Amino acid sequence: MIKWLAFAVLACILVGVLAVLALRWINPPTSAFMLHAQMQARSAHERGYRTRYSWVSLEEISPNAAIAVIASEDQQFPFHTGFDLRSIREAVRRNANGKRVHGASTISQQVAKNLFLWPGQSYLRKAIEAGLTVLIEALWPKERILEMYLNIAEFGHGIYGVEAASQAFFRKPASRLTASEAALLAAVLPNPHLLHVERPSAYVQSREQWILGQMRQLGGRAYLQEIEANGAPLGAH
Repeated sequence: MIKWLAFAVLACILVGVLAVLALRWINPPTSAFMLHAQMQARSAHERGYRTRYSWVSLEEISPNAAIAVIASEDQQFPFHTGFDLRSIREAVRRNANGKRVHGASTISQQVAKNLFLWPGQSYLRKAIEAGLTVLIEALWPKERILEMYLNIAEFGHGIYGVEAASQAFFRKPASRLTASEAALLAAVLPNPHLLHVERPSAYVQSREQWILGQMRQLGGRAYLQEIEANGAPLGAH
């Protein structure tokens, strides 16, 4: 029994490694979160539901969008190896003090979760997410991780990826997003079911302004160019 269990675990690990490795070059036609949302819509008999998803390369996405999601979600993204330990410690401290917990997931962790896993919280899912994050960071360059995130992140009901979001909300391709538009898209990422790009609340608007400030503080478009020029992980292949 133990032998077969060990074999099953090794087989799952091998499948995971091969899947992550293949997706370094293959653009996914869908994601686990997209499939889950489709199943939920069917269960709720939501006839008008459709998935809007259009893959574009990182070169076809405005640098404003890239810097906006880094400024909003993971400012240590170019420098960590999958986990932001400082943010994790802060989340643990806030939780211990009974305060509202802010998300500590990095962009890499969110890619692992959105691409392969299911919504919700459990120790099993977090353990699998951690393992997938390690694989993603080991097998993909930072550009691929960022490209994947920008293409599969949810920005609204049934709207996945910055290209679909840009077309839906601004009627233009992601390559033409302004800094303000990119910041507004990034502002809803924590919860695109409650936060809306098309009718931003005062909170979303204030968050947009905060992200814009963080984008300027990081250096704007020059931030991405400086990272690549200095040979930081975002420019590594």
